[in-house]
Amino acid sequence: MSKWIEFSQASRLHFVPLMAICVVQGALAAWIWNDQFSVLIFLLTLIGSSAIHIFSMMINDLWDYRSGVDVAAYQSEESISTDSGYLTTGKWSEQTFAKVTWSMLAITIVCALTLYFLSGWGVLLLGGIGGLLALFYVVPPIKYGYIGKGSSELAHVLCFGVFPVMGAYYVQTGHFDIRLFFLSLPMGLLTTLTFFNHHFLHWKTDKQVGKRTLVVVWGERKSFRFSIFLLCLALFSILLCVLVGGLPIYGILALLTAIPLCRMYQHMKNKRNLQTHQQLLWLSLRTSLQCGTVMILVLLVGRWIWFM
Repeated sequence: MSKWIEFSQASRLHFVPLMAICVVQGALAAWIWNDQFSVLIFLLTLIGSSAIHIFSMMINDLWDYRSGVDVAAYQSEESISTDSGYLTTGKWSEQTFAKVTWSMLAITIVCALTLYFLSGWGVLLLGGIGGLLALFYVVPPIKYGYIGKGSSELAHVLCFGVFPVMGAYYVQTGHFDIRLFFLSLPMGLLTTLTFFNHHFLHWKTDKQVGKRTLVVVWGERKSFRFSIFLLCLALFSILLCVLVGGLPIYGILALLTAIPLCRMYQHMKNKRNLQTHQQLLWLSLRTSLQCGTVMILVLLVGRWIWFM
């Protein structure tokens, strides 16, 4: 197995497009609304944002492994482990995994400092808060991902929606725009929905080792209803984005990407198990990626029409 394949599996690289879409949306907004775009700044933003995303995923795996959360899920028949498996199965040593994890943070810091000198103070503000939220999700003494009071969900909306979209715009233009907040909400909420749905796969073992996610605190039934609410909130945010001018009117086409997911929720009203929850997780991810892609295409079409 090549080193790249090992890295892509250990870092769960298939989730990184969620972050990349946010960066592209913010950069496109800068180009369309202000006619400003630098390829160098865009690439630095994309690399830095992807690196901090990978860091957040790997630091989560590292500390969940050390706390016994992932090992319990891996050994239980009542759970499906959602970690990379590189620690729980011994494919990588803990030392190797930790080195790669912290190297991702180092790459992020280099990109952030470079962007600070190129674009200004806003980089350190958004990057600093995002970096701290990524670090202390599972790392002591805060470990807010173990609290189960909605703090992790709020952090996901910020770190996988609001911050990367606003940041990618800011580094291009040097200022912010209120429309960015509404433009960032659909991806932020859909990504939060994806990460929330993954807790259903191992909430029983999370409970055993003291990880209090919302699914653990509320139980499967109430959490499933909240999952539906998150989807509805994400779809409403698309309409809101159109209303405030973040997307053209035909941006409502992004709503169509949620049809298969809505059908899955309907199917799961009466039949829910580990397998259906696993299907829900991957369908949530697919919906997030498809919705974000449609939003990008809508922005590009809007730019083309504006020039006509």
